[in-house]
Amino acid sequence: MTKTKVAVIGSGNIGTDLMIKVLRLSDTLEMAAMVGIDPDSDGLARAARLKVPVTHEGVDGLIRMDGFDDIGIVFDATSAKAHVENAKKLAPYGKRLVDLTPAALGPYVVPPVNLDEHLAGDATNLNMVTCGGQATIPIVHAVSRVTPVPYAEIVASIASRSAGPGTRANIDEFTETTAGAIERVGGARRGKAVIVLNPAEPPLIMRDTVYCLIGDADQDAVRASVRDMVTAVAEYVPGYRLKQEVQFTPVVAGDPVHTLLPDDVSELPTTKVSVFLEVEGAAHYLPAYAGNLDIMTSAALRVAERIADRTREVTK
Repeated sequence: MTKTKVAVIGSGNIGTDLMIKVLRLSDTLEMAAMVGIDPDSDGLARAARLKVPVTHEGVDGLIRMDGFDDIGIVFDATSAKAHVENAKKLAPYGKRLVDLTPAALGPYVVPPVNLDEHLAGDATNLNMVTCGGQATIPIVHAVSRVTPVPYAEIVASIASRSAGPGTRANIDEFTETTAGAIERVGGARRGKAVIVLNPAEPPLIMRDTVYCLIGDADQDAVRASVRDMVTAVAEYVPGYRLKQEVQFTPVVAGDPVHTLLPDDVSELPTTKVSVFLEVEGAAHYLPAYAGNLDIMTSAALRVAERIADRTREVTK
């Protein structure tokens, strides 16, 4: 089987981990280029040792590389600001972009929720939301497919050591992009996202908490839906798991939950659903505590592999 050639822009932690996942795990993708701007970066050095073509001249260098025309999918693992410029430069060449930054130029994609609807679409730039979004939006969707969710809030706690300069520079974009995707992909009427950089030593693995306000609903059905979704995510992120059973807490009289709801919600929620998750990384390149980065690269790999499979089916 002919593999689909891919390039990774960004030779930092995320880009390097993604490159190694492609090399080790993928039967359908082939690394054709690793792109950076720092000639001394570990990612470029490691790529060169692995016989992957490299350039330290950014997207301009990628476009000039031999074999660029044969690349079908380009991953962008830089920053939200850089992705805007990268996408603009790549637009004339018809590449499919998988964006691991919170730039959100294209539609949000969370593999177990809405990937299928974008495979046959004409979107050339698919956005992977954020690490917190990839971890929690599947759970919001799992609740919302059982019962309406007028409000959902997520808290993503990641090890401070796993938050590089790109992550720290994109905190505002993280919260805005994740909140928007909680609504548009997760199905909540209103969403909120919080990120916590945990300075604990030794570093702790990623922990995520999902809160959903709902009305009267079949709690067993909600629990089953959440468990099924956790199983679906764990197919491509083996370290993704429930920390404890799904919790249901009655909303007591006087709780000001109305302040969290959209103006047009007439019936106040009666129950708060709490879901506690942890994400342990696969340690392909990053340490195991960096589950926040592992879930992003794992999700991006899943998206690209499905795009490649779909392209082959269409061209048969």
